[in-house]
Amino acid sequence: MNVAARIAREIRFLDGLARTLWRVRKIDPDSDVLICDDFEDAVDKFADHTALIFEGERYTYRQLDGLANRFAAWADAQGLQRGDTVALLLPNRAEYIPAWAGLAKVGVATALINNNLTGAALAHCLSISGANHIITDTESLAALDTIRVAAPRPMTAWSIDAPADISPDRRALDLKNPKTAPERPSKSRRAGLKSRDVALYIYTSGTTGMPKAAKITHMRAQLYMRAFAGSTKTTAEDKIYCVLPLYHSTGGLCGVGAALLNGGTLVLRRKFSASHFWDDVSAHDCTVFVYIGELCRYLVNQPPHPNERAHHLRLAFGNGLRPEVWEEFITRFGVKDVLEFYGSTEGNVSLFNYDRRIGAIGRVPAYLRSNFQVRLVKFDVEAEAPVRDANGLCVLADRNEPGEAVGLIKDDARHNYTGYADKAASERKILRDVITPGDAWFRTGDLMRQDDEGYFYFVDRIGDTFRWKGENVSTTEVAEVISRYPGVNEVNVYGVKIDRLDGRAGMAAITPDDTFKLDGLRDYLVRELPNYARPMFIRLQPAIETTGTFKYRKVDLVRDGFDPSKIEQALYFDHPTEYRYVTVTRELYAEIQSGAFKL
Repeated sequence: MNVAARIAREIRFLDGLARTLWRVRKIDPDSDVLICDDFEDAVDKFADHTALIFEGERYTYRQLDGLANRFAAWADAQGLQRGDTVALLLPNRAEYIPAWAGLAKVGVATALINNNLTGAALAHCLSISGANHIITDTESLAALDTIRVAAPRPMTAWSIDAPADISPDRRALDLKNPKTAPERPSKSRRAGLKSRDVALYIYTSGTTGMPKAAKITHMRAQLYMRAFAGSTKTTAEDKIYCVLPLYHSTGGLCGVGAALLNGGTLVLRRKFSASHFWDDVSAHDCTVFVYIGELCRYLVNQPPHPNERAHHLRLAFGNGLRPEVWEEFITRFGVKDVLEFYGSTEGNVSLFNYDRRIGAIGRVPAYLRSNFQVRLVKFDVEAEAPVRDANGLCVLADRNEPGEAVGLIKDDARHNYTGYADKAASERKILRDVITPGDAWFRTGDLMRQDDEGYFYFVDRIGDTFRWKGENVSTTEVAEVISRYPGVNEVNVYGVKIDRLDGRAGMAAITPDDTFKLDGLRDYLVRELPNYARPMFIRLQPAIETTGTFKYRKVDLVRDGFDPSKIEQALYFDHPTEYRYVTVTRELYAEIQSGAFKL
């Protein structure tokens, strides 16, 4: 990179960083300015501007505030007190943001429940929320019927679109009467509450077990919303297209903040549709799109669409955009800019890639290292623990060496860690004695590497990286290689246990299209991957299971292993003497497990 290019990069980086830090500068854990105050400030400033478009209906900022005030009045009518919690079980719809904003106005926290859950997982999430009331709709009532027997406590479900009460525990919440919305609750109703108090509970995706409820304080919600209002550089002229679930932080806080805190318009869709995406973006003249990386992969896997370049998208922002998708996404669709970021709902490690380095999740240049307390510590994959020196302190990873990302915990806005509703789960995410004796750092659970220019790159999720033939195998890096093979739409890579052998052998679940040819896959992988990283088993399936936030679920795949009695789909083994993938039969499975092959 020549001198001019370096200067241009630093200007872009520092501009993005300055805009972000400027918007969050006043956030303080002891402030009495809450997230509902931010919402009301935006309403007062942009009152009659369109705030939300949903399924053909337009809502001004004033109308959203009216809905929020109705939810606050409902909370008063139920006798809810400051510090209580209400569960919100809804799909994306116009009432979602006003519901939690209105409850916050009277000091009530909201547990944002994944509306895709049923049965035990739903019962678990409602149980740990501590809520006695559920705001829902008729579409979601069926899910509640699956837990009637296992309900954690007597709970009343309030449907916002039911015409009348169904039963004593299935009530109608009327948002239309009286015709005039109630006035805003006085700020005295939340007197004494501070920014460090809980505003929301947002649940982890549950990719490896039951979801955990992350405590989102007003301060943390403000960080998400204000930071993206600054980093995206949105204005009142922008229209932000959101298909992500509002029960999760990327869509529900980052996307909403980028839109509503700057007077923009949130164009909200109930669910993501790859086939309708470009029609929607074009029809509503959207300028910004908030993504999860897999949505971008779905779009590039679609056949050409007549509107895929007939749009005015200037920016896509989000996380999880893999390098092999990134370049095709911006080239094919003509999206001018991408802002990739890294963060977790509950964590204190945030990274931004302000200067478009493809594949990077963020950057901390050397001259700012002391200002950003994120470090990479060496990690022992087999022991599943950080490496420590003779003094019991963690060993920092070298440049370009994978290590677990950790963030220093302090009682301020940028370094605060509020944890989960479960105290034991919160403690497990804290790593102590890292740099100095007695210090405490948040464990992201993610392996990353940092290059000489300060860019961070995601390597793998701890627990996904496995060891085979004495080498660490990154499932993410192997998946990137496989995804470039013709005919592969999606791929999920993981390790499986073989009897009598140490470590775990690689396995890939692949969703192919009509052009996929298994015969050429092995030769391709021999060229592209070292022997220890090549998947020994291939599983072909019509779709890969994801969470509601489009994260791949591996727990069921790992449990199935390569046992043909548990797998209905096509299953193949890289035969060590035939040098091709062969079908795994029950007989072959028994041979592999008995040690008949030198693997």
